[in-house]
Amino acid sequence: MKLVYMLTLFVSIAISLGFSTYTDKSFENTQQVIAQNIITGAEQTEKYIPYLKGKRVAVLANPTTVIGPKHLVDSLLSIGINIVKVFGPEHGFRGNASAGVKVSDEKDPTTGVKVISLYGPKRKPTKDDLADVDIMIFDIQDVGCRFYTYINVLSHIMEACAENNKELLILDRPNPNGYLVDGPILDMKYKSGIGMFPIPIAHGMTIGEFAQMINGEEWLPGKMTCRLKMIPVANYTHDMPYTLPVKPSPNLNTQQSIMLYPSTCLFEGTILNHGRGTYFPFTVMGSPLLKDKFSFSYTPVSIPGMSETPLHMNLVCYGLDLRNYDISELRKSKRINIQWMIDMYNAYPDKEKFFDRSYSKEMGDINKLAGVASFREQIIAGKSVKEVQDSWELGLSRYKTMRKKYLLYQ
Repeated sequence: MKLVYMLTLFVSIAISLGFSTYTDKSFENTQQVIAQNIITGAEQTEKYIPYLKGKRVAVLANPTTVIGPKHLVDSLLSIGINIVKVFGPEHGFRGNASAGVKVSDEKDPTTGVKVISLYGPKRKPTKDDLADVDIMIFDIQDVGCRFYTYINVLSHIMEACAENNKELLILDRPNPNGYLVDGPILDMKYKSGIGMFPIPIAHGMTIGEFAQMINGEEWLPGKMTCRLKMIPVANYTHDMPYTLPVKPSPNLNTQQSIMLYPSTCLFEGTILNHGRGTYFPFTVMGSPLLKDKFSFSYTPVSIPGMSETPLHMNLVCYGLDLRNYDISELRKSKRINIQWMIDMYNAYPDKEKFFDRSYSKEMGDINKLAGVASFREQIIAGKSVKEVQDSWELGLSRYKTMRKKYLLYQ
């Protein structure tokens, strides 16, 4: 920590004296050193292990639920914590299911613990599920986007805990896109499984902070509130770069894909393949009809566990390759990149089909992804990046004011 302090002090002095040698790169390097000292909630075992002793514990978990190289559930069981069951979200407790594939209840082959799926017939624990539980733990890595469904899972868990008077212990984790608060606020008439709350595309909060917002804004049914106990991340601020130690889901399998996700997931609402069916999803996008426009090409194929029937499967797609895009450009702008959407729409020859979901079952609804109808209309009308972003500003300003009430970190 002494090294971190000295580096931080040096940067502060450099800024105050206006040293011409101080650059964005030196700031990034300093932030990376600081980020190495981030301690997740799960890693601060001394703050919650004593609290769990003697209690019947349930855990909402997936492969990101780790303490160092070991799964939290395995670690807690090894020291005698009474874990009576585990709840698994999309992709399953151990991460063996593909995106969108329903998951069944099972017995975990590693530990023998009962695993109840929340991505099958039900989305939240029932009264019977929680009858033999004293406390629930939520420890899943989020990536800070409205359409990334783990904040929905959080709300379902909070609802079940509130209904059954169970305490929820949140072991908080950094948001890799925590620097970013951008995008249109969801119009609630487009509420869906990829957007449940009136927030922007990139919400700039951790799971712990978002849980406080759910309670504070009374977003649970009947304005219920969930009893929360929080273990915040140590040595963390929202602007810190954070490289995830475990991929958060099968198709967010690189740090590059995670950082591009707030911008490139919008392409799920278009006729373009956005890397599903490759080992680099959310970092490339293209179509067979763009052969005359782009030199870069790739061919989506069926990949079990990632994408079995990708859009334009087995067809050569031509388009953008963002695998080496400089993420620092996004961090500097603190904006979602919508220029890519504008450019690809302008390049696509059959514009009437660009957002037409009837063309393929693999396409998403652009209005639900963006959260508003105006985004699609603005792209079609040829609006500039600035014009589109300006239309978000009033809603964003109000959201940022609301957000401040719930922040745990600077």
